[in-house]
Amino acid sequence: MNVLVTGGARGIGAGIVRKLAEQGANVAFCGRGGIECAESFLAELRSKFNGRFEYYQCDISNSDGRNKLLDDFSSDFGGIDMLVNNAGVAPEVRADITEMSEESFDRVMNINLKGPFFLTQAVAKRMIADGRKEHFRCIVNVGSISADVASISRGEYCLSKAGVSMATKLWAVRLAEMDIPVYEIRPGVIKTDMTKVVTEKYDKLIADGLTLQKRWGFPDDIGRAVAAIASGLLAYSTGQVINVDGGMTIGRL
Repeated sequence: MNVLVTGGARGIGAGIVRKLAEQGANVAFCGRGGIECAESFLAELRSKFNGRFEYYQCDISNSDGRNKLLDDFSSDFGGIDMLVNNAGVAPEVRADITEMSEESFDRVMNINLKGPFFLTQAVAKRMIADGRKEHFRCIVNVGSISADVASISRGEYCLSKAGVSMATKLWAVRLAEMDIPVYEIRPGVIKTDMTKVVTEKYDKLIADGLTLQKRWGFPDDIGRAVAAIASGLLAYSTGQVINVDGGMTIGRL
């Protein structure tokens, strides 16, 4: 299986890459930084696993960047079997929605929603043209519980993830006739660089019962969910949301 994971050099993306590598997949991953950002991770992957692993520098919010990414992938791996849209950013400044800037809105929406949507469009066209029907092919969007849970200090992030959720449904409908299922993974509170600034806050909330399972989520938790999809065992579940949140979003009295 040939897989492309966006934003795969660290955090949730790295957890996804590791679990796919454990399954024997060939995995390319990308990020906005240069190759130096991924050299140690690539060395780890190549020493532990038998697949092929490559890193590409790419800004997925940019059309030319997306096209070059896919051209480089095709040159190195051939056809693509699985796309994991994981790349995403939080606002650089957490501001109440009454103070949110248009610049912050545009930045978050371009990276979190526009980029993944049009990358999916380009990958879908290639999947259809390649016709690799002997392989299980799928697309996974890494969304967030923020698609449903309002956070007024990062409204642009919530809006972007709500858009990702609808994009999952749209692509699931469009690609069903080609037998290419599309899924959404919704992480809860995951310990990454993105949540480092709110560690103390969530330590207390988790201890007080925010999640049913009283611990942080970790990148490997998301990686296991993506690996389960990659295995093909959920092939008849297109368009579905898989919550990986420790039970956080279950309504309780």
